[in-house]
Amino acid sequence: MTSQMNPFAAAPAQMKEWHRASLAIAGSLDPKLVHLVEIRASQINGCANCLNMHTVFARENGETEQRINLLPAWREAPCYTDRERAALAWTEALTKLSEGHAHKSAYEALKAQFTEEEQVKLTLMVNVINGWNRLAVGFGLWADPAQVKAMNKAAA
Repeated sequence: MTSQMNPFAAAPAQMKEWHRASLAIAGSLDPKLVHLVEIRASQINGCANCLNMHTVFARENGETEQRINLLPAWREAPCYTDRERAALAWTEALTKLSEGHAHKSAYEALKAQFTEEEQVKLTLMVNVINGWNRLAVGFGLWADPAQVKAMNKAAA
């Protein structure tokens, strides 16, 4: 891992807990949906590290190039399910929260596709990826996906 400052070295106990919680939250949802949320939020936040990592992981999990490439235009692309569209709308609304109140219409779509428990899990997942984006962009983190995979395996 390269960075301006390594948060794992600077605050190891907190970063270990953050990493553990991140894995637990991501593990509570369908991996394909998690990858779409991670990639879309990272696109919005301009996080090269997370885009690099999560597109690799999505492909390894069977996601197609078409669906990865069309994520910025998911509203117009016919290859996403209604459930995925609701998750992507919710991801965008929460990631762009300061831009307005689009979350109200996104929440209506979310309620139609997800149980209350799933809504909480998805909201936590959006918070997780936004947090990782802020750590990576803020501290200039760059991690090889293989390193991250090994770190995730060790933490599990």
